[in-house]
Amino acid sequence: MSKNFGPLHPKAQEESADRLAATSLGPEDQKRLYHFMTLTRRVEARLSNLYRQGKVVGGLYSGHGQEATSVGSAYALGPDDFMGPIIRNLGSMLVRGVQPREVMTQYMARGTSPTGGKDGNTHFGDLERGLVAPISMLGALIPVMAGVALAGRMEGKDWVALTYIGDGGTSTGDFHEGMNFAAVENLPLVVIAENNGYAYSTPTRKQMRCRDIVSKAVGYGIAGEIVDGNDVLAVYEATRRAVERGRQGGGPTLIESKTFRMKGHAEHDDAGYVPEELFEEWAAKDPIARFEKHLLSTELASQEELDGIAAEIEKSLDAEVDFALESPFPPAERALEGVFA
Repeated sequence: MSKNFGPLHPKAQEESADRLAATSLGPEDQKRLYHFMTLTRRVEARLSNLYRQGKVVGGLYSGHGQEATSVGSAYALGPDDFMGPIIRNLGSMLVRGVQPREVMTQYMARGTSPTGGKDGNTHFGDLERGLVAPISMLGALIPVMAGVALAGRMEGKDWVALTYIGDGGTSTGDFHEGMNFAAVENLPLVVIAENNGYAYSTPTRKQMRCRDIVSKAVGYGIAGEIVDGNDVLAVYEATRRAVERGRQGGGPTLIESKTFRMKGHAEHDDAGYVPEELFEEWAAKDPIARFEKHLLSTELASQEELDGIAAEIEKSLDAEVDFALESPFPPAERALEGVFA
């Protein structure tokens, strides 16, 4: 059992606002992390603009401010591992090889999207890339990914399954049943609980009594760890340890990522229920700004290099947006193709 239970010490939080965790990753890998976090935020910014133009069909769900958790965790997986993202883990999907145009055509329900316009946002998977399709139902991915981990064992494979849950989702029945099954079977499952402090508009303290989500790991008899969710290197290292533990027969791990979403539940939600001082507090811990400062202060990258990465991303997104906008909507006669019930 990890001894890392409990909140981040205030002094540690203060220090980590300027200093990121030690890591086993070299300079090139760290620049890749920066690339994926920047790409995630820029894709979401483009989607936000498209939403305001009426181009997005349905809702738009952002992970703004939580890029370090998605990117750092997905980066710790091996090529044969499986991941089940939830709706805000765009960064995880990009690390896994999803292209921005796939996400944009999905959100705009175009015929060229992975689901052919039959579903929206990030509701698609690709087993070739180790991606299990996200499920909207809270907590429902936990038993699914426990099953993926069990399937690996039955087939003699050593893959690890990783998935995510929000703080509110950890109070649902699916979460408890899935975690308990994974614990009893000692499955190689990694669950990352992104503690944003709010279950939609309900403060976490009003929907669960335990102080830290990770304390629930004690009840399942599994390993647990709290991590600074705005420190991409800390998230990567915590996930890497959990993946190694699972692959070596150590069973499941629950990681609580302390982070904060800088937007409401969806694009239509102005988050008026969140005190302004909380936004100000977490803006100072912005994961991308912190990591950029780290790369510059350690001389792992120059400002010119980082500017070049951002410029290249913006240039590529121009083409991705054009592709999505020029893609046709699916013809009506294809509505029932590939639909099973």
